[in-house]
Amino acid sequence: MKFEQILSVQDWLPFDKILDNGIIKLKNSSYIKILKIYPINYNLKSELEKEAILNSYKSFIKSYNFNLQILIQSRKEDLSIHLKLLNQNHLYQNIKEKYIEYINSLNQNKKSSSKNFFIIIKKTTESANNLENVIVQSLQEEFFKIKELLSRCGNIVSEYTKESEVEEILFSFLNSRIFLEK
Repeated sequence: MKFEQILSVQDWLPFDKILDNGIIKLKNSSYIKILKIYPINYNLKSELEKEAILNSYKSFIKSYNFNLQILIQSRKEDLSIHLKLLNQNHLYQNIKEKYIEYINSLNQNKKSSSKNFFIIIKKTTESANNLENVIVQSLQEEFFKIKELLSRCGNIVSEYTKESEVEEILFSFLNSRIFLEK
């Protein structure tokens, strides 16, 4: 008789541990760092600003020479709290009613969503001699490089440094269906 080994969720997940600085060690001895990008509204910029942003972004694309992944996460938004606050305000009643009608139609059609933008940088150990602190330092340097280059485009780049923050973002990545249906 042959028995099948049942894997637990922990066996299935590729994560080994989360280090003190928010860097994630994977089971294959690679390391990743998750960065959150707060984008600009490109459409609101003048033509001259748009050209400068594109040139800065080209510099960013040309200058990175490490593994990175860009991830966009959409999340359905519940606008009921926003509508409740609007209804409490009695100024500009006519405009407010039309706006509330518009927001209600967005909410009913599930077209209201927000997007989160992330960059995930990865460092793979080339040999067993690579010390964890050297890899962590390298990931930190890459973070600062990305932060500098994307700030030239007008974006804000932040890092996750606390274990609870990293766990929350990993949960949102792995359970995207939950966040899409909210």
